[in-house]
Amino acid sequence: MKINPYLNFDGTCEEAFNLYKDIFGGEFTGNGIMRFGDIPAQEDGQPISDEVKNRVMHVALQIGDDTLMGSDIMPGMCNSDGGLEFRRGDNVIISISPDSREDADRIYAALSNGGKATNPMQDQFWGDYWGMLVDKFGNEWMINYSEQSTF
Repeated sequence: MKINPYLNFDGTCEEAFNLYKDIFGGEFTGNGIMRFGDIPAQEDGQPISDEVKNRVMHVALQIGDDTLMGSDIMPGMCNSDGGLEFRRGDNVIISISPDSREDADRIYAALSNGGKATNPMQDQFWGDYWGMLVDKFGNEWMINYSEQSTF
């Protein structure tokens, strides 16, 4: 199992990660910089604005043996009901990459007990098995199982 820091930004993720890449070296892993515009069309037909399409959905920077990951939040994601709260300087999500789907499900269930399951574990269009939650202490977690182990 591996734990990775996951940073959230409000539209400046690409700029920040290009700076981190210049400072620390390393390369973007997996699919490079994935954008919200890469998401397949939604069943509800809600269009994504051009400004949102260019925001970073996911980026991972390999730094030595470790991985720093990040994304931009979607406008309107900030709320006061226990979901994602974006505050400048307080924007970390803990990302765990378990060794199996079963372990991903176990960890997700245990961490979400008493908390808030924001995105249930399910297969994603990028090929991984992923979910997101807020635990009962208010900490945000992403669980990502990948057969390719890109993180």
